[in-house]
Formats: sequence, structure tokens, C-alpha cells
Amino acid sequence: MESEQSNSSNETLVFRLFDEKPSSGLGFLDSPQLPLHPPPPCLEVLPSEVSAGVKYIAEPVNVGGVTLLKGRVSTQDVFALANSDLVPGKYEGGLKLWEGSLDLITALSSDIKEGKLSFAGKRVLELGCGHGLPGIFACQKGAASVHFQDFNAEVLRCLTIPNVNANVQKKSEHLAIDMNESNNWDTRFFAGDWVELHCVLPYACKDENEASYLAQLDRASSYDIVLMAETVYSISALPNLYRLIKKCLCNPRGVVYMAAKKYYFGVGGGSRRFLSVVENDGTFAASLVSEVADGSSNVREVWKLLPK
Repeated sequence: MESEQSNSSNETLVFRLFDEKPSSGLGFLDSPQLPLHPPPPCLEVLPSEVSAGVKYIAEPVNVGGVTLLKGRVSTQDVFALANSDLVPGKYEGGLKLWEGSLDLITALSSDIKEGKLSFAGKRVLELGCGHGLPGIFACQKGAASVHFQDFNAEVLRCLTIPNVNANVQKKSEHLAIDMNESNNWDTRFFAGDWVELHCVLPYACKDENEASYLAQLDRASSYDIVLMAETVYSISALPNLYRLIKKCLCNPRGVVYMAAKKYYFGVGGGSRRFLSVVENDGTFAASLVSEVADGSSNVREVWKLLPK
């Protein structure tokens, strides 16, 4: 993945997020420090705000025997960006279906079959959702409510909401009933940066002191399950992501499922970097759910975080 940006001396800086062959072996030393755009405001995006001006094409994807519909949307049409998967602070890759999303669904399905997980009646938050397939999977498995978050409101309007609608329609056609009657999925959509996102999420503590206090209680106003895939690639964003998770998961019986590459060469993030943040804080215990090492790409992992 590459994006280009010019600095003050008119040099062209190339940002490689998923370079599999870093020159030094330490990816975070290989990448230049790029100036970031101001983050977009945090807000709720209503389902009625779905974009009608961007072409959306639904395609089936089979994940471990589960068939979901995913959208295909042009980055050029939405962001006027050609051949770019990421522009830090402006576009964070939400229009591309990353491998981690599929790894996450496979792991969730396995834990359900083994009796280790149930979505029935649960409140679910998917961070960095993009296509939103893990959240849609949670809907299909009986979650009481699923909230989708992406950095870009445009991703929600052009891709996530149409994906949810397409899968609702697919469910209706399969059951041969009216779509309005079958759409009992309680879904909401939120955009913005992780630093301020807790201010707009319905089931998040509004400050860390409140989170510390509420963590001692049996939380009825917290998310039960937090899902995230390919969200830990940026070292600088890891502390903000972790603080948000703590504010969203005050429930002592809550769980976080994280799918990510072991290392993101070129920016220095990865599952192990994020787990070091978790370990240093000491609030959660981490366990490896699955590992994908097929030799064709970087090692991918799915981890589970549980409050201690």
C-alpha cells in the first residue's frame, strides 16, 4: 500500500503501510514522519444518509462456510484518490476489505461452535469497521445491537450502511418475508477519531475516572463485545485506541476480539506492539485465538482480551 505526499522541499515521500520486505527489518525506522491532516469531527451517521452518488456493487464472500455480501466502491469516486489505500489523517483504508476482517469472522465462528462465545442479546461495537462484515456477522448471530465505527463518515455512507442494507435484504429474500419485517437489527453508525469518539458512543464512559469507577460495577451501560480488524498498524494511535477500549468495555464480563498482522512493516505497528500496551496497563489478559501463516504474506493473528 502506498501513498505519496510532498514535503516543504518538494521531495516525494512514499508511505508504505504493508511493505513485506523492510530494508532494516525494523519497519518503524524505515518510514518518514508524514504531517497529518486534522482529524474529522466525531458524529453519528444516520442510515438515511447513505450516499446515492457513488456506485456500490455487492459481491458474495464466503468465510468459513458463512456467506456475506461485501461492497465494492471506488476510492477515486469517494475520496478522489487513485491507487492509494491510506492517507494518514485523511483516509484510513476503510474502502478496502482487509484479510483481518475475514480472519476475525472465522475465529468468531469457531468460538461460537466451541461454546466460548455468544452474541445473543449482546451489545457489540466494531471499531475501524470499513465493510463492517464482523459486525454484520454479529447481527446474524443474534446481537441485540451493533454499532459500527470508522474514521471516515464517507466510508459509512458509501460502504458500511449499504453493506448492512444488502445483507438485510439477502436475509429477507432467503426467508421469503417482507424486508421491513425482517430488519430487526439494531444498528448505528459513528465516525471520527478515537481520541474523542467516546463522546458520541451511547455505551462508553465519558472520562477515565468514570471508567475506573464503573469498572467495579456490573455494567448495564457498557458494550459487551468489541471487535476490530487491522486497526493497530499505527504506533502513534495505539494509546488512543486502548484508552477508547477501556471506556467502552467497563463490563467485567466483556471481551475484545482483535485481528491484525503480527507486524506492519513500514510503520512499526502490529498485534505485538498493541499487546505490549495492554500488558503494561495490566487491565486485560490476552490470549491467542488463531494464527494464519500461509507463507504468502505477513503472519496474521486473532487475539482475545478479557478483563482481569
